[in-house]
Amino acid sequence: MSRTARTSATHAPEGAAPDGEGAADLVAMLRACVADPARVSAELPRRAALAHDASPYLLTPQAVVRAASAAEVAALMAGAREAGIPLTLRSGGTSLSGQAGGDGVMVDVRTHWREAEVLDDGHRIRLQPGLTVRQANARLARYGRRLGPDPASESACTVGGMVANNSSGMNCGTKDNAYRTLESLQFVLPSGTVVDSAARDADDRLRDREPELHAGLLRLRDRVRSSPQARATVERLFAMKNTMGYGLNSFLDHSSPVDMLAHLMVGSEGTLGFVGEAVFRTVPVLPHSATGLLILPGLAEATDALPALLAAGARTAELLDAASLRVAQVAPDASPALRGLRVEGHAALLVEFAEDRAEELEQVLAAARPVLDALPAVTGTALTRDARERAAMWHARKGLYTAVAGARPVGTTALLEDIAVPMERLTGTCEGLTGLFDRHGYQDAVIFGHARDGNLHFMLTQRFDTSAEVDRYARFTDDMVDLVLREGGTLKAEHGTGRAMAPFVRRQYGDDLYEVMRELKRLCDPSGVLNPGVLLDDDPTVHLRRLKDVPAVDADVDRCVECGYCEPVCPTADVTTTPRQRIALQREIALAIAAGDDERRRVLEEDYAYAGVDSCAADSLCVTACPVTIDTGAVMKRLRGDRHSAFAQAAGRTTARHWGGAVKGVRLGLGAAHAAPAPVVRAATSAARRLGAGELVPDWAAGVPRAGTPRPAARQAPGARAVFFAACIGSVFTGEQDDAPAGSRPAGAAAAFLHLCDRAGVPVTVPEGLSGLCCGTPWQSKGYTEGHGAMASRTLQVLWEASDHGRLPVVCDASSCTHGLEQLAGALPEEERARYEALRFTDSVTFTREHVLPALPEPRRVKSLALHPTCSTVHLGITDDLRALAGAVAAEVTVPDAWGCCAFAGDRGLLHPEVTQSATSAQAAEVNRRSHDAYASCNLTCEIGMSRATGKPYRHILEILADAVD
Repeated sequence: MSRTARTSATHAPEGAAPDGEGAADLVAMLRACVADPARVSAELPRRAALAHDASPYLLTPQAVVRAASAAEVAALMAGAREAGIPLTLRSGGTSLSGQAGGDGVMVDVRTHWREAEVLDDGHRIRLQPGLTVRQANARLARYGRRLGPDPASESACTVGGMVANNSSGMNCGTKDNAYRTLESLQFVLPSGTVVDSAARDADDRLRDREPELHAGLLRLRDRVRSSPQARATVERLFAMKNTMGYGLNSFLDHSSPVDMLAHLMVGSEGTLGFVGEAVFRTVPVLPHSATGLLILPGLAEATDALPALLAAGARTAELLDAASLRVAQVAPDASPALRGLRVEGHAALLVEFAEDRAEELEQVLAAARPVLDALPAVTGTALTRDARERAAMWHARKGLYTAVAGARPVGTTALLEDIAVPMERLTGTCEGLTGLFDRHGYQDAVIFGHARDGNLHFMLTQRFDTSAEVDRYARFTDDMVDLVLREGGTLKAEHGTGRAMAPFVRRQYGDDLYEVMRELKRLCDPSGVLNPGVLLDDDPTVHLRRLKDVPAVDADVDRCVECGYCEPVCPTADVTTTPRQRIALQREIALAIAAGDDERRRVLEEDYAYAGVDSCAADSLCVTACPVTIDTGAVMKRLRGDRHSAFAQAAGRTTARHWGGAVKGVRLGLGAAHAAPAPVVRAATSAARRLGAGELVPDWAAGVPRAGTPRPAARQAPGARAVFFAACIGSVFTGEQDDAPAGSRPAGAAAAFLHLCDRAGVPVTVPEGLSGLCCGTPWQSKGYTEGHGAMASRTLQVLWEASDHGRLPVVCDASSCTHGLEQLAGALPEEERARYEALRFTDSVTFTREHVLPALPEPRRVKSLALHPTCSTVHLGITDDLRALAGAVAAEVTVPDAWGCCAFAGDRGLLHPEVTQSATSAQAAEVNRRSHDAYASCNLTCEIGMSRATGKPYRHILEILADAVD
């Protein structure tokens, strides 16, 4: 492509749906295409939220639709074609090159597309596009199998994106990527034709229904095969990882039009059709591994070592340049050897050997030792099989993105690009990239990648808010394209062409093969309705248009890169917004303010109060998935607090100071409400909620639990092993289980814990004044900061004395409250926090596993138990302890593959029952596919939420254990 003058019109105009009659017509057309009209929206907040993906581009759709079947997608394509409006298919939104955004109709094919069917004992698997790669692999794990592609974004990228981008990863190379492991596809063409390539007569059906397409594919096949130059180019480029343009290797690898078309769908980025279902051949999990970080004098030594290492059996070889090593050095878990190295021109290879059996690994390592010993390694060539040491090494590699993205200046975008070159060109390409970084002023850029495949990633930070910055990026891109193509490489190896590289496809392939791609697009999508501007575009500056502005909005979220890793763990993802969308909407509001668009700001802010702030479960699972450790749940709690008046904060403080009386009043109120006629109570609570008490008064129509039993009385025990802090939630509410506890023991986890301790001869104390104490979570979650601080001061003082100044652990019987206790000191002024550093908080699940269970009689075991870990067990790191207790009372323990936070979140499930209903629907459906003898969790409100979702009696695991030993 020739150098072109840059345009200053680089940024996307604000998204706007058609006005008036046009908007109504569009919505009416789309609603006629789906079974439930509520799944169509042209509201600004929904469109703005879904506009943001992991790329640097921003295109706001005119309407969004959650399609639920192939027939609906076909109807939507037909409707968009007739209306002359573009249509973009969107699943995980983790793509980095701009292929998941569009300014026409955005069709969500994630929400209702998460089914999986394991076939042939895990050797094959049938998947829908909305399931993440990690979720698919979880279903295969019990068979010792996994998908071939292993992208680093596997926790968030979906099967739909894996197919659309021909994903690969660190280990799969070109042998086990999506293209090579695909067995069959069911896909929808823009004409509405549905093709199942697994059908015996699939090719005949394609010829009958799409004769022009069928004949055209044969012509293109023969055109590519008959040209020695075209064939040589295709064979050369696809010998490497290559996701640039369409997968023209399909014309060489397959002969029938239906097989060619199915494989052309792989890597087509939603421009040829919609893949509604895919069957993949799987690969074995290799459980025995040895890993080493080999630090070498320079890039040449690192790349020179690759052939011998791969020949010796290394399954993985990841390259880190000197800049990457400097970043990795400051990681908390960096090895002493790496931390003490004075990095100059060094480079490193993270190599891993893996085999199915331990003895096979031993043999491979023994054979590889001479190769390793011959390397000029600076810090040795030792390999480790220790899981923690291996995890630390991989963290150093995978943490590069986190470190660079998290430290980037506010307002910049983190760009992660990838290329591939022949192995013998790797050193020169790395040196050339380093020179380009220096020439164009990218001082913080790093190079790393899958060296075994000649696949390099480089990351840099870039502003797009001025024409000068956009021009700098354009010059760098032009020079980078020249470098890679000069080295015989491909401009996209894994991340897809998208918008970022669309103008350069012709340069990489040449005019003839580019016209083959153009003809393929015309045959499949003659109206050009699917994802225009993606993968193919003759505009030489399309990669410089519609770029995101990233305004500063909040120091706690400004480092967000909008990668979407948070979305699969968010319980409100299918009902309101995700953490990424909550942050994106804050940025949209800031841009509206900067533009002086008061109407846009007003609409976004009014919606955000519920969709962003009030509906958030605030379980903070998002921080466990976020590569730059943003806790969006904590931010939403703070925003709740910002809305409270001084009077409201004072009321929260007063409630904290009189908590014992408040709980007693709530219990009495619940008793009276349950005794009164239900219609009267429903009318009263509905009226209160309409008057503005929606965040305080529960929705009685959804059902409110009955009052619980009082907290246990104080007790002093000689030789006490712990202080027991019974959670107040057990006295506010009672569970919804049908089974009464065995014997005369009161219901609830607190009574069960004390009973188990007594049976095991493990003495514990219960502090005086417990009825007036709390973990602080009710105030923290609602943003009552003064009340939170008041409760923290009272509770920690009592526990400080009761625990003998931290000598004894404090044990709590509700996992969310244990987590709340761990955070309680954070509500105090900084000068007071140090006093309580010695306090140790332990969940009753962990304490029982470690100290009580070994001293109990052998529990009676039921055949099967359905287990619901909680978001707090994840934060506390005690899920394995919960599983161990479940295994003590059940021969078979099942955690659903669709497990997630139930979103009951204290009282969220009462105030906003629609959130819990959405969060639990998939898990409940899975649980109810079979019957179990018991249902367990470790947090009362989660037990209530799961009982309502499934209709089954969930109980605290300690209650079940107590019954099992009585």
